[in-house]
Amino acid sequence: MDVAQLRSFLAVAEELHFARAAERLHVAQPPLSRTIKQMEKELGTLLFDRNTRSVRLTSSGQALVGPAQEVLDAVKRAEAAVRSAGDGDVGTVRIAFAGVSTHRLVARLARVVRSQRPGIQLELSSQNFAQPAMKKLVDGATDIALGRWDVIPADVSAEVAMPDSLVVALPDTHELAGARRLTMAQLTDEGFVSLPPHEGAVLPDRLRRLANSNGFVPQVVQIAPDTQTALALVSAEVGAHLTLASVARNVIDSHVVFVPLDASTSDVDLRIAWRRNDNNPALKAVLDEMRKLDVAEFD
Repeated sequence: MDVAQLRSFLAVAEELHFARAAERLHVAQPPLSRTIKQMEKELGTLLFDRNTRSVRLTSSGQALVGPAQEVLDAVKRAEAAVRSAGDGDVGTVRIAFAGVSTHRLVARLARVVRSQRPGIQLELSSQNFAQPAMKKLVDGATDIALGRWDVIPADVSAEVAMPDSLVVALPDTHELAGARRLTMAQLTDEGFVSLPPHEGAVLPDRLRRLANSNGFVPQVVQIAPDTQTALALVSAEVGAHLTLASVARNVIDSHVVFVPLDASTSDVDLRIAWRRNDNNPALKAVLDEMRKLDVAEFD
């Protein structure tokens, strides 16, 4: 038996009238009758008692109704799954994200995907720095990377996911803690807590470049392994820390004050990146959901 035969059988079983069943199936009655006879021949039993006045299911026909419906339901589910996969409604998308500043955005994206695209599973992995996330993307170990990079590989596409800017974290006891905005020149004699100067690490690079452009070498008093540690050291009055406005929005510490740095500072926007040749429909769906997010809610 094939799916077409089962559809024909169920139509006759529900209508108990060959002419009405044929009309419902958009076929002529003689081919429908031949289909039912062929099924009965294959099964070795009558499915319908029929005469010129009525059509009734035999006990064999009644036994076939349930299984036939189950088969057609399974076919519908399979067809829907294939269509959904093509539309990006099912699948797995791996996301590597770097830094505290990405946490709220990633959490919001995960909630939206779970609500709007329940067939898509997100696999999330946090990195301390953006460069490892980009390496995972290039190596095919992740599908999306979120981070800040000065150089984007040729086979990778990227766009701004969330605009960002630089701020200076200071102890609340610092004489500049009440300033509305700072210039880098005002920090000439300041001691800094810095993140490790790994390849591609944006903030240590910005600290060095901005200090150099203002005629001084930044005095780094301590290297912190991550942002949380750096801010704990600021709170302990060890030094100042150059960080991001998005980090400031994710940190609650009454002993740390975040002061915006002069608007002339260079770009530190958060970017979303993916491989140009990745044709996974689920990836496209997640990118579409990311673009719909209102980044203003993270301000």
